Amino acid sequence: MQLAIPQQLRNFIDGQFSNPIEGKYIDNVNPATGKVYGQIPNSTAKDIECAVEAAKKAFPAWSVSTNEYRFTILNRIAELIDENLEALALAESNDNGKPLWLSKSVDIPRASSNFRFFATGIMHFAAESHSMEDKAINYTLRQPIGIVGCISPWNLPLYLFTWKIVPALAAGNCVIAKPSEVTPVSAYLLSEICKEAGLPNGVLNIVHGDGPNCGEAIVKHPMIKAISFTGSTRAGERIAAIAAPMFKKLSLELGGKNPNIIFADCDWDKMMKTTIRSSFSNQGQICLCGSRILIESSVYEKFKKEFVERVKKLSVGDPLNESLRQGAVVSKVHFDKVMHCIETAKQEGGTILCGGHAVHPEGRCAEGYFIEPTVIEGLGPSCKTNQEEIFGPVVTLQSFNTTEEALSLANATAYGLACTIWTQDISKANIVAGKMESGIVWVNCWLHRDLRTPFGGVKNSGVGREGGWDALRFFTEAKNVCIEF
Repeated sequence: MQLAIPQQLRNFIDGQFSNPIEGKYIDNVNPATGKVYGQIPNSTAKDIECAVEAAKKAFPAWSVSTNEYRFTILNRIAELIDENLEALALAESNDNGKPLWLSKSVDIPRASSNFRFFATGIMHFAAESHSMEDKAINYTLRQPIGIVGCISPWNLPLYLFTWKIVPALAAGNCVIAKPSEVTPVSAYLLSEICKEAGLPNGVLNIVHGDGPNCGEAIVKHPMIKAISFTGSTRAGERIAAIAAPMFKKLSLELGGKNPNIIFADCDWDKMMKTTIRSSFSNQGQICLCGSRILIESSVYEKFKKEFVERVKKLSVGDPLNESLRQGAVVSKVHFDKVMHCIETAKQEGGTILCGGHAVHPEGRCAEGYFIEPTVIEGLGPSCKTNQEEIFGPVVTLQSFNTTEEALSLANATAYGLACTIWTQDISKANIVAGKMESGIVWVNCWLHRDLRTPFGGVKNSGVGREGGWDALRFFTEAKNVCIEF
């Protein structure tokens, strides 16, 4: 198939492409150039109502379809994503500003893996049974919820969009999905792929728009029984305030301020190489990036010298230049926010060891939104820079003397999404991992993901878990049946 991107994107409702009912659009800006290169619908509650009606029609047949039937379609979508990797990766980089090599090697392959993983997983999703001594048996039915809402962020557009919608579809639900209005194109192209793959009309409805008009309409609709959301903690609070009184199921994957704890006995070369990645991959715009680097004091100066030298060598520029490692941040609004955070760090007494400035490449990217990878030291754990999520190419350095001090610094935020620990002492690693207030802990690695494992955070980093059986359980309702014989 040949994927095509129209100047004006359209919603995908009931298997058809349609314009927004109220005729409103949002400009889509390429962050690498700073120029508008298309428009997307700014849909409203009227469009969501149409999508819900389509899902209501589709649900009876889809919910009772066989697991093998769903596997066949979802697996075919995975194959079509692989076949169109180049077009999807280019769309992702133009939309998001991330390097093209990163879209090709991580984002798009992961999207097809999400389809393949849950397509296969539903074939092995088993119910429980419990026999009783007084001649009775209980068994659990796992049944689809009905119509569910999936709202995904802009940082890993197709990667996280598919991470939500695929387990919902595999479990037999119909989905109303809203990609980020900042990075909508790959989701639009996915709707073309779903149509080509033979996904029944109304099973997946992709509606474009902003949060206040489109997102809230999804959350508020009484027929949408569950919400899966990834985004900021502030937006998560708003969603919970609307959805909780309506007794909707909620899965909220929110912000992070993740610590990277480096002990002196670590594998130094592996740690250094990985810490560069965990600090600045995707311009630091990954919820799992380690933005607070905590270093044992005996190796602090050694780490700082080598780390800063390596960071200065990171090349920033045109995302389509595959020799460069860093692209643009996602938007002018986000650019301004990150630059403001850097100024705040200076005002708080932080020392900029490298970076801290905008980058102005030559040629087509002269007006793009580029920021130097930035390293800051001299700030305490309670300052704004070490407490609030920046979500950009900015990290801070802090030293510690004891394991207890490292834990105190690591846990000193309202967030608890992910943590990385670097040590060759397995006993110390287990002790620290057990005491971390974090949903995910990596030891001597980062972003090493097994899709079977639970994914999510604690504290202000969210509610619920995604991935593996946890995702399929979230998108189903458990019903106990007791039979006496």
